[in-house]
Amino acid sequence: MLEEVERWLSTRSWSATDRPLHQILAAKQRTGQTVSVVLPALNEEETVGDIAAVIRHDLMRQVPLVDELVVVDSGSTDRTSEVAAAAGATVVHRDGILPRLPAVPGKGEVLWRSLLATRGDIVCFIDADLRDFSSDFVSGIVGPLLTDPDVDLVKAMYDRPLGGATGQGGRVTELMARPLLNMHWPRLAGFVQPLGGEYAARRSLLEQLPFPVGYGVELGMLVDALHLAGLDALAQVDVGVRKHRHQDGQALGRMAAAIYRTAQLRLARGHLIRPSLTQFERGGDGFEPRTYSVDTEERPPMVEIAEYQARKAA
Repeated sequence: MLEEVERWLSTRSWSATDRPLHQILAAKQRTGQTVSVVLPALNEEETVGDIAAVIRHDLMRQVPLVDELVVVDSGSTDRTSEVAAAAGATVVHRDGILPRLPAVPGKGEVLWRSLLATRGDIVCFIDADLRDFSSDFVSGIVGPLLTDPDVDLVKAMYDRPLGGATGQGGRVTELMARPLLNMHWPRLAGFVQPLGGEYAARRSLLEQLPFPVGYGVELGMLVDALHLAGLDALAQVDVGVRKHRHQDGQALGRMAAAIYRTAQLRLARGHLIRPSLTQFERGGDGFEPRTYSVDTEERPPMVEIAEYQARKAA
């Protein structure tokens, strides 16, 4: 491992218990920074309400850590919006944010638009499919941003069990993202969960980053933040165990393709020769091909959007 990464692991990798809640709250009061939590959600009625309720109870009612809790619904066909609203979250539909730009499907698209739907100095993203959710996921990754002015982005790290086996989740991380980072961006090799959906960052950083519209958003954000802010501005915090709904192998293949494409663009700023992925499913007549397009679009830094500039100037 690079000596720089070893040093980074010893100085920028923490546990959620390293910063007690009272210390985080004191730093928030002292600095006057505000915190927004964003849950991107698509058909998550089974889990989004519990997550929102925990955040509301632990970090808004009991202590004033979170100033804004927003669920961005990206086109759910179930009761995601109703459940989230009943739990106390502000629910915003993806298509209602920046309506002059037609929305495209994808997680990165929702995260990008959420910058225009929130106002916090610190923005914390939490996936909406987590089970047995703990508010440590929020306070743990927001804490360093409030207490250390040199930190700009914090990723959560955790165990990811799969089928009862510890540490066997995160298959795309181990098979695609980690090899890419180690080979091409070795300074990022210390991140335990580079693709994790739980992270927090300063708005001043997020608004300067391009956002891949799909599943490549986490890898793209890490790479771009490294180049823009430097390794010492990035950190990670151990928050325990992450339990969530696992996707099937073919969905993971499409995710891996999007992540590879994101890496490829950052390596060459070129284009894929064939921005699509063919997979196979067994049908009545044998294996049948199914071809899916790979996300090839990125949204520009939000600071370049006229509506966002107007809001900042207001």
